[in-house]
Amino acid sequence: MKSITIKGSQRESVGKKSTKALRNAEKVPCVLYGGDKPIHFSAEELAFKKLVYTPNVYTATIELDGTKYNAVLQDIQFHPVTDKILHVDFYQLFEDKEITMNIPIRLIGKSKGVMIGGVLRRNLRKLRVKALPVNLPDFIEADITELQIGNKLYVTALQNDNYTLLHPDNTVVAQVRTSRNASKVAAVAEEAAK
Repeated sequence: MKSITIKGSQRESVGKKSTKALRNAEKVPCVLYGGDKPIHFSAEELAFKKLVYTPNVYTATIELDGTKYNAVLQDIQFHPVTDKILHVDFYQLFEDKEITMNIPIRLIGKSKGVMIGGVLRRNLRKLRVKALPVNLPDFIEADITELQIGNKLYVTALQNDNYTLLHPDNTVVAQVRTSRNASKVAAVAEEAAK
């Protein structure tokens, strides 16, 4: 999985006044959980641009005074009016500890059902995956080539040995439904066959 580096500095005081002063200086207060004790730090607001405003999923390498921590974005708070980032929580990654993340689904291929007039419907855009940090994929590929009208692609077709999907087996990822055009084409074909 791709990683984005965020350079920050540890915070000495964590009260309201110091937090307000940080935000006025265009910095975001952050906390890194998961280790022995939480680590409070701050980073430039622009450092989060590639991590937050993207449909892709990344891990983060946090550099604090020469020490590097591998982490994943756990929670983020935005200002209700200006949409500025107010606070970010990270969770530290360990190589021997599994983590749960939402991984985007990338559809590949052209569905046979869509080519004859059906409509592709995406029920899910991300899947909840549990795996070791090394085995986390950037995205999950779903091949829709064989989907005919009325067919569904279930989550069981996307299972892999490297990770565990945390969805029931009957969860539908994508399906091809009948459109008005497809039903008209079928009716015309039926008339021509008589």
